[in-house]
Amino acid sequence: MAYFVSITLVMINAILKFGVFSFLLLGIKTYSQEKKHFTGYSNILQSIIPNQKTDFWILVHNNYGKSQEVRIVGTKKDYTPQSSGFNLFPDENGFFYIVYSSGGKMEYITDLPALKKFIGKIDNAEEAAIMLTADGYFVDEEFNDLAGNYAEDSKSYYLEVGKLTSKECPYQKKHFNITVNKATGEVENIKDDGTYIELYNKKCTNNPRLLKIEKKEPPKDEPKKTNSSKRR
Repeated sequence: MAYFVSITLVMINAILKFGVFSFLLLGIKTYSQEKKHFTGYSNILQSIIPNQKTDFWILVHNNYGKSQEVRIVGTKKDYTPQSSGFNLFPDENGFFYIVYSSGGKMEYITDLPALKKFIGKIDNAEEAAIMLTADGYFVDEEFNDLAGNYAEDSKSYYLEVGKLTSKECPYQKKHFNITVNKATGEVENIKDDGTYIELYNKKCTNNPRLLKIEKKEPPKDEPKKTNSSKRR
């Protein structure tokens, strides 16, 4: 009897240890996939790790004609300010560009394809978000709870981003959950989470909220009053 009780206690102890171990693993996995907010386009771009060796590189933001050097890596040399660049958000005010030197040759990045080449291998969630802008996705700072988050585990980045699906009536944004493989940089899964902004205006013929205005008949002309008194 004592032997049976001893075996039972050992089994219960083993089960409890396994349960605690499983709970800890679950906690670690949940923690590793905790959502984090992207903190602005400038910070996203400052997280770039170039795929090639550079003598120096500078991230510049031009807003209404005023340029600001957001990040400088290496010893800066004189360069020519650019009059155009790239945006990470539709209709964003101003633009960014990158100037860098590789092997003594000065180069300028003013569009998304060149930026994508400069980044090369994806090293972090910010670079994954930048890569997605080439396909029309963006981090929506105004609605980052819906379209400006990311999580990650050992294999993938999980990004919640927005996409402008219509500039016509109605103006519409959708949010998507996109899985990007860390090893390959390839998009493995895209989940459409639906519309989170849909704006109509009075010019939209398809506005379901627009009240029909009943046409009123124009007022009839009142009969002209005749002067009963005659001049003598």
